[in-house]
Amino acid sequence: MTKPPLQLLRHMFDAAVAAASPASCLPPHLPPPPPGRTVVVGAGKAAAAMARVVEEHWNAPIEGLVVTRYGHGVPTRRIEVVEAAHPVPDDSGRQATERMLALVQGLDRNDMVLCLISGGGSSLMSLPSAGVPLDDKRTVSAQLLRSGASIGEINTVRKHLSAVKGGRLAAAAAPARVVTLAISDVPGDDPSIIASGPTVADPTTFADARAVLARYGIDPPAAVARHLASERRETIKPGDPRLANVVTEIVVTPQRALEAAAMAAVADSVLPLVLGDAVEGESREVARVMAGIALSVQRHRQPLPPPAVLISGGETTVTVRGNGRGGRNTEFLLALAVALDGRPGIHAIACDTDGIDGSEDNAGAIVTPDTLARAAAAGLDAKACLANNDSYRFFATLGDLIVTGPTLTNVNDFRAILVE
Repeated sequence: MTKPPLQLLRHMFDAAVAAASPASCLPPHLPPPPPGRTVVVGAGKAAAAMARVVEEHWNAPIEGLVVTRYGHGVPTRRIEVVEAAHPVPDDSGRQATERMLALVQGLDRNDMVLCLISGGGSSLMSLPSAGVPLDDKRTVSAQLLRSGASIGEINTVRKHLSAVKGGRLAAAAAPARVVTLAISDVPGDDPSIIASGPTVADPTTFADARAVLARYGIDPPAAVARHLASERRETIKPGDPRLANVVTEIVVTPQRALEAAAMAAVADSVLPLVLGDAVEGESREVARVMAGIALSVQRHRQPLPPPAVLISGGETTVTVRGNGRGGRNTEFLLALAVALDGRPGIHAIACDTDGIDGSEDNAGAIVTPDTLARAAAAGLDAKACLANNDSYRFFATLGDLIVTGPTLTNVNDFRAILVE
């Protein structure tokens, strides 16, 4: 190992993000222009960057609109970019989605809708079903995000409160050809979950959505409860003829990003072990498991000898019980630091590849063998901070946050634990 531990971990994270850049992964998947119009729509944290790449490689007339998170926009010439709120939707996203729906209607078989989808699209493409006020949808979204529900469960509810998700956008565009290019940020790369699948058939039902709310003890606003109970206008199901002219391609996955990070480790003579791109569960529980594996590497040279790095991706969850600040990556790292208890020779990084951990301004943070000692010297009780979901303040006080700004891509979380 030639690089210092923290430098190597940051290099690996940067390699993962670069592998998922729209500029590198999108061009090979662009379809040829159709005989008629090309209308671009899309949503997600990478949507603006994807739109710019399309413009740079498209040698035919093109028009359209995409919506991205505030601060994630980039200059474009022919495709309009609108910024809106994430993770809880706002009226800017609602208005943009309403305009997208209008753009794809009235097309014919000679036309094509090019749909650019990435993580975050569920919140950003936020046109509620008729009879569901946006404020009520916001309330349910906020409750779900605090509940510890998985992204698949959250998106099951979102689909059944939406006018465009669950295949409805593609159905509105029929009979035009619909080509969806997606950057995956979900465990398993299921296109029906990425941004709640606006152009993909949905196997879930209203009953499934109600079951999710019941599972997490969420009592929705009256309008939401009535809508879910009425079961009016179910999402678009597999085999629906309106989806006959729809093609979906995933242009980059979390696994590709993890493999790029692994190659960076190999180049520095460190053995990588990719533990999976679909790790789910409570952040603090996942951290305890990862700490156990890291200690096994150090003590027993199993499942591989040091120097080694344990790499994982996916989307953990946080059940919010305190009133502190933090995202799932800093919560993971704080729990990891507590579990390792100052063990020498183990460093770690955990970051969201979009550059934003939850709703804070950091991508993630780092853990070093002296994290707990430095925290105690600063008057911080690590276990108390963890109990209060106050991981952001913990790492901010230590100066150990990683701040990248928006990366303009999103293949979910990146975690690496380096064992010397």
